[in-house]
Amino acid sequence: MIQTIEANLHTNWQKELAMAVSEPNKLLKMLKIDEKAFSEDIKARKLFAMRVPLPFIKKMKVGDSHDPLLLQVLPLHQEFLIKKGFDHDPLLEQNNQIPGLLHKYKSRVLIIFKTGCAINCRYCFRRHFPYQDNHLNKKALIDSLKYIANDKNINEVILSGGDPLMAKDDAIDWFMTELEKIPHITRIRIHSRLPVVIPNRITDQLCSRFKSSRLKVILVTHINHANEIDVALSQKLQQLKLADVTLLNQAVLLKNINDTVKAQVDLSEALFSAHVLPYYLHVLDKVQGAAHFEIAEKDAITIQKGILNELPGFLVPKLVREIGGEKSKTPIDLALQ
Repeated sequence: MIQTIEANLHTNWQKELAMAVSEPNKLLKMLKIDEKAFSEDIKARKLFAMRVPLPFIKKMKVGDSHDPLLLQVLPLHQEFLIKKGFDHDPLLEQNNQIPGLLHKYKSRVLIIFKTGCAINCRYCFRRHFPYQDNHLNKKALIDSLKYIANDKNINEVILSGGDPLMAKDDAIDWFMTELEKIPHITRIRIHSRLPVVIPNRITDQLCSRFKSSRLKVILVTHINHANEIDVALSQKLQQLKLADVTLLNQAVLLKNINDTVKAQVDLSEALFSAHVLPYYLHVLDKVQGAAHFEIAEKDAITIQKGILNELPGFLVPKLVREIGGEKSKTPIDLALQ
């Protein structure tokens, strides 16, 4: 079956996106995993649609129902559990005054540049986000640009989503060109999982545009496990580095996926080998439907201390929690344990 996956991969990222798998049974069959064992789990797709591109499936281990990449995307029955303290809007983002624009940091503004994702991660803190109410057409983007131009405290624009790289290269080019006209903007930061799940999204045209910009371009990847970094992704990350893009990574600490010192050390080493610096390690945002991914904060602290013992400081991500309403991410104090 893996040979079939490889044969079906296209060099055009939009074709690969269109071929993403949305049926849990199909995914399990491709990986030669008994579908009957997951009969109660796959019903959870009605809570949050499943979507997994073929290049990401190719990284999974055939026959392994505990594969750490599979567990990030496969619907499970635990998603039906309602747990106290978990919310549909854990970061208090859904009542923002300007649709599609979040300005909670003085010097940075975040734009929901595209509302779609190439992959639906089951722990996503925006799994309940009303994207339909925050979609930005060109007029809304122009309004956002006016807002940015009128506030000289802003020097960095963050493109988020969904996934901003779901936009075509021409759309990104237009937006960057408009940003470059605003003198006080010095950086553009793009948060994306798309290169991880469809490496071909990193095109020559996109890299050329990044390299030509007067803005400092930062790409923050979302990679949770070393197995997500293969040759295809490494080659694209190298291409971005040659285009003068600063590469950072943020990960989420997930139960039974990457919640060991070894998993985190392997991830940091694999990231650095691929020219990416570990940036943040998030404890789980308390979004309803994802409680089964949570590990206790004391255990997160223990893992972080273990990472510090194993790695040089520049390879240790900051352990943080995001709290709704706060003006920045909150570092988790290792002295608490």
